[in-house]
Amino acid sequence: MSTRFTAGRIGRLRGSLGPAWLAGAIAAGPATMASLVTAGASFGYALLWVVVLSAIAGAFTQYLSARLGLGTGEGIVASVEKRLGERWAWVLVCDGVLAAGLAQLVIMKTLADVSETVTGIDARVWGVCWAVVLAIGLAGGGYRLAEIGAKVLVSGIVLAFLASLLVVPIDPSAAVGGLVPRIPAGVDGALVAAGVLGGAVHVTLVTMHTYTVCARGWTDDDRDLATTDVLASMLVAFGAYSLAIFLVTASVLRGPGIDPSSLTATSAAQALGPLVGPAAEWLFLLGLWGAAVSTLGGNTIVPPYLLADKLGYGTTIDDRRYRALLAGTALASAAGAFLGGAFFPLLVLVLAFGLVGTPFALVVVLYLLNDPGAVPETSGTVVNGGGLALVAVTAITAGAFVREQVVTFDPVGDPVGAFVVAFAVVMSGATLLLLARFVRRAIIGEPTASGR
Repeated sequence: MSTRFTAGRIGRLRGSLGPAWLAGAIAAGPATMASLVTAGASFGYALLWVVVLSAIAGAFTQYLSARLGLGTGEGIVASVEKRLGERWAWVLVCDGVLAAGLAQLVIMKTLADVSETVTGIDARVWGVCWAVVLAIGLAGGGYRLAEIGAKVLVSGIVLAFLASLLVVPIDPSAAVGGLVPRIPAGVDGALVAAGVLGGAVHVTLVTMHTYTVCARGWTDDDRDLATTDVLASMLVAFGAYSLAIFLVTASVLRGPGIDPSSLTATSAAQALGPLVGPAAEWLFLLGLWGAAVSTLGGNTIVPPYLLADKLGYGTTIDDRRYRALLAGTALASAAGAFLGGAFFPLLVLVLAFGLVGTPFALVVVLYLLNDPGAVPETSGTVVNGGGLALVAVTAITAGAFVREQVVTFDPVGDPVGAFVVAFAVVMSGATLLLLARFVRRAIIGEPTASGR
């Protein structure tokens, strides 16, 4: 094989990759960064196993979503409506919109608060300004440049964390001990573990990837290319991102009396101190700002995509109805800047909340991948086994978080906790019903398109 042929093939491959990197950009956002920093600072290396699992599980999740999109040639909502019925499609839409909508508000709060820290201008003013910029940029199709600039900033802070691994005192024996699965006691341990896993395995990522592979024009013949795309973005790039941030913060910030709810961008920036000294806070703030900008752009399109698919609209800005949904979602996100409290703990809560709705989305994907009327090649034993294991892991981790919410349940004094519990009850019921339907169909051969 000639060098010219090999270089040309690699160049074509590099130019073809892309859909999974949008998922990776959303996953490597401020919420994931906050969850990793909180995990390392609060519990040392104890949650290293969750960090490793998140990269593996995230890659497998995107692989399943890609297979569904490639096999059906359409978005997940349209497939659900055809094969399961309208009610199930609406459950999936509500699941994704609620998770993405809450994330949108908190990410906007993060962006507005960081902008205030940098400029001194009130965060609420920044929230309104950013919402308008987001609406104009996305509805007009001109957001690409800002997203590229944001990714450069995020890449800078990830490189700083990777470089910090060379100078911070990593404890190898403690790190190895962190590979043993266990969740530190208390509501904070369950919350942070759910937040870390939810950064990579999230209902928005599960649903969106079915659309992005179709938008690229890929078919089932491109499965190998799609798999390579997923492995490069989620397993390698996102895995390095997660490990670097977690290991550095676990080594530098871990100490007695650390309260996850008291962490700020300033205290988190201390993790970069060994490498960049006084510039640590500014570097971290810029990286957090870049992650928020990049993730906000990707997250904004999730609710409009799901709703447009369900309502039969086009999913490009050529359709004025979709463009209106896109602009409306962007403008509504300004409300996030008016939320109270520190954004760091809110970011962790957002991912934990999203994880609660993720098992249902995963079961939907597995159901459709085993429906010969939906895909040309149904899943084999290995894929199904891995998928069911993924459902179990996400359900158990999310369940630990919800269980601790129930223990401290106060429907009057804690409306957020009450909403999380109610959401968990509804989505758990839907997941169990769909699993029962799947088993019944497999045993007695229930028609796949019935039950509308």
